[in-house]
Amino acid sequence: AGMKFFLQYVGCFFAFFSAGFLIISTWTDCWMVNADDSLEVSTKCRGLWWECVTNVFDGIQTCDEYDSIYAEHSVKLVLTRAMMITADILSGFGFLFLVLGLDCVKFLPDEPLIKLRICLVSGVMLLLAGSLPGITGSVWYAVDVYVERSSLLFHNVFLGIQYKFGWSCWLGMAGSLGCFLSGSLLTCCMYLFRETSSGRFHSAYSLRKGYSSAATIVTNAHFPSSQTATSKMYAVDTRV
Repeated sequence: AGMKFFLQYVGCFFAFFSAGFLIISTWTDCWMVNADDSLEVSTKCRGLWWECVTNVFDGIQTCDEYDSIYAEHSVKLVLTRAMMITADILSGFGFLFLVLGLDCVKFLPDEPLIKLRICLVSGVMLLLAGSLPGITGSVWYAVDVYVERSSLLFHNVFLGIQYKFGWSCWLGMAGSLGCFLSGSLLTCCMYLFRETSSGRFHSAYSLRKGYSSAATIVTNAHFPSSQTATSKMYAVDTRV
């Protein structure tokens, strides 16, 4: 029981911060940052939804939103948006399910197997959020930025501003990794606990069934039927 509580709390800790990291990274503006900031008087960051320029001297920030989502955007931007939003939804619901499945939460207190299954479902959702959309979107975006910059440097092409991946991209990768670890922990370990609890449940059910059968036999032994031979003889003697 102590190990089960420990695993649940560790998974909840990772799920909380990982889901937060994914949501923050999706809606912040520094997926790409200019790599040549030593030559510039401002820091330029690009996110999935807008681009911001911060003056180095006075710290004033100006942000320009991208065109409508129906406008034509690069494949990298559109796919990263879709994958990160999907990861946000999966990790958020996975964390909520995990909270409901914790033993310290008074939700279905008399159904331990159902609570374990809820933890197992949350682990699957967190595992999907971290492995498929989360890590794929953030790593693919970072690799694309790195490849683009490396190809320009290899061909000695200077276009004024060259970018590298920023802290929002790092945050997305960290959140995806945390969701993957949390989902793996809950999926593997909670499944083992589910088998143990299921075996205990069946053992307790068989024991209770045996007790009820024994009680029925004892009851029948102490309270015989009123239609026995002795009772019939007593009834005849009484009438006579």
